[in-house]
Amino acid sequence: MAVSVESLAVSGVDELCRRLADAGFSTSEVEVQMAGVFPRLVVISDLPSAEAALLTETLTGLGGIALEQTQVSAVKRRRLALVASSSMLQALARFEPLDPHLAAELIRQLDTGPPMPVQLAGRHCILSLDRPRIMGVLNVTPDSFYEGSRQVALDDALRQGVRLAAEGADLIDVGGESTRPGAATVNLAEELERVVPVIERLAREVDCPLSVDTNKSQVAAAAVAAGADFVNDISGLQFDPGMAAAVAQSGAGLFLMHTRGRPLSMQQDTGYRDLLGEIIDYLKAAVTQAVTAGISEQRLAIDPGIGFGKSTEGNLEILQRLKELHCLGRPLLLGTSRKSFIGRALGLEDPADRLSGTLATVSLGVAAGAQIFRVHDVKPAREAALMAWAICHQQMP
Repeated sequence: MAVSVESLAVSGVDELCRRLADAGFSTSEVEVQMAGVFPRLVVISDLPSAEAALLTETLTGLGGIALEQTQVSAVKRRRLALVASSSMLQALARFEPLDPHLAAELIRQLDTGPPMPVQLAGRHCILSLDRPRIMGVLNVTPDSFYEGSRQVALDDALRQGVRLAAEGADLIDVGGESTRPGAATVNLAEELERVVPVIERLAREVDCPLSVDTNKSQVAAAAVAAGADFVNDISGLQFDPGMAAAVAQSGAGLFLMHTRGRPLSMQQDTGYRDLLGEIIDYLKAAVTQAVTAGISEQRLAIDPGIGFGKSTEGNLEILQRLKELHCLGRPLLLGTSRKSFIGRALGLEDPADRLSGTLATVSLGVAAGAQIFRVHDVKPAREAALMAWAICHQQMP
């Protein structure tokens, strides 16, 4: 009798407990031990007793839980529910005494997620996700962390936007407030004055959709009225209580990002008990809030917020475990372009020197299933993304 391995998608402890109860397992231990940890659930059936005991002992030592049922057949076999974080289960699969066929199937199941969305809806557009899409950064600010992206004068911003489109941008993200670590908030009137004229003019100059990078509902509403199809909110609807309603009323698409605190203070606390678990819980709540406000799921994408309230090690962990975000079933935006964690990893203080590191993160992001990439350098990022996509899918983009 062959061992059967099944990985079940769960979006939190509540759903985990429901699935366990439906399968006939007790949930009392799970509710206590998994609090604050984003869980994965794997059910293994028809296990020999010795193998079940080995799995149980090993996973318990890693901090997870193994729940057991006895299966009565010609020989006594076991059915286990493995409850743990993805990193615990990956460590379990690498445990040498484990049967190699079981280990390989466990790894395969952990790498399998729900089908990725094939499109993202904006106000007046549908962004196809049949290949990686590139979001070009257009900062109408004097203080963005990368000097090469700063545009202040309207004509300069328009020229930069047209250049990004010519280089192959699938979407252009216009921002009027720097969100680099330590940046102060820009007042409403100034942000409106920076972004609305650019979006209004650029919408007539380029064919690709526009997005507004803002966490203020009034800026979002004005930008969409001026021609933006998407709103990119770094706070995931947390900074402005009117944002969800404003986006719903406008009909725009929405990018929801995870952050911890506002840019001025977000790097003061970068410690997490379960980094990916907290990010997933935050984004799940943001998606629920958006849908409750009347925004269709087809208009929602998520962003783990690289560099926003995370240490260098945390950013690297997010990139290494990026596939886990697919449990939310929404398109994944990745924004790593020229950020400080690349500089720390490579010893490059000047953001101008971080293009090669950025392209490495874009390529690995494609392999992990990210679908939209927010970058300063459209042409090289587009080429790196499409090459990675061609390799991963073994076909021409």
